[in-house]
Amino acid sequence: MAHLSNPLATAEQLYQKTSDNSLPIEIQDGIRFYTARLTQAAGLLLRLGQDITAQANVLLFRYWLVDGFMNHEFSDVSASIIYLTAKISASPRSLRSITNVYAYLLSPSSPLNSKPESLKTAKPPNPESYYLSETRYITFRNRLLHIEGQILNALGFNTHVALPHPLAITYLQTLDVFSSSIRKGLGKEVAKRTIEYLNTALLSPQMLYLTHQPASLATAAIYLAAKDSGIKLPDVEWWEVFDCEREELGFLAVGMGSLEGIVRREVERWGEKGVISRSDVREELGRMGVGNGNKNGIRDSKEGEDEEAEMARMLDEKIPETS
Repeated sequence: MAHLSNPLATAEQLYQKTSDNSLPIEIQDGIRFYTARLTQAAGLLLRLGQDITAQANVLLFRYWLVDGFMNHEFSDVSASIIYLTAKISASPRSLRSITNVYAYLLSPSSPLNSKPESLKTAKPPNPESYYLSETRYITFRNRLLHIEGQILNALGFNTHVALPHPLAITYLQTLDVFSSSIRKGLGKEVAKRTIEYLNTALLSPQMLYLTHQPASLATAAIYLAAKDSGIKLPDVEWWEVFDCEREELGFLAVGMGSLEGIVRREVERWGEKGVISRSDVREELGRMGVGNGNKNGIRDSKEGEDEEAEMARMLDEKIPETS
């Protein structure tokens, strides 16, 4: 059964991480949500299976239980996680492909910076806004490889992630949701809604995948999907068959349904930003009156990275002169 379960974060780990980290809880939540959403978008553009992208987001949250948020740029951690997770899967992606995708998602042309309704009338993206020169690619690539090593070290090289998605389909079959006695197409609708809840939970800063086993996550998603679709499940306490207690089911149902409110809160805080960076966090901390971004343990390597970026820019500018 080991391949169906995950190593979970303990209450002590969660409390120690949030209490020792001088970033306010609401700032930590914003970092998790925006970075997980960036990882999801990158997975789509890289044409990775949802299982690979989901594993990447679980590893992302695990990593931040060990390492500090401000140690590396959030987008760099996301890119490194995607590279690592794809590399150990059946669908590896090259560093060139990953850096190009992230250059696009972090550019002004990124669809993450637009509202869904505005995408239909948006102007074609400007390729110059996300062009990645050879020098900047090398700098980006070296940074990602360095962070990959940091991630593996923090995780103790344990990259196993069991997902609840396959279990959810098996549970739906066990509950006879796809039976011919149920209105045609309703079973598929419930299954689709179940998977949507599981994918949405991956973006939740509540870290549900780190605190609950896949069986419980699958059960809660089925409960919510059935409720949304109006399908009648057994009158008995069927969730206990899937090793999920009533209290846990209630907690997960509330957690999975709360992301909309969290997103609304984050949009109010960050505006229409598609991605947030460490500089955004430092500015927000300044507005909140919480240190200056480098006190109380909030440290990062921004200065070193700025020097690298400036050096890459200068080298790029010299290329036309020497050609």
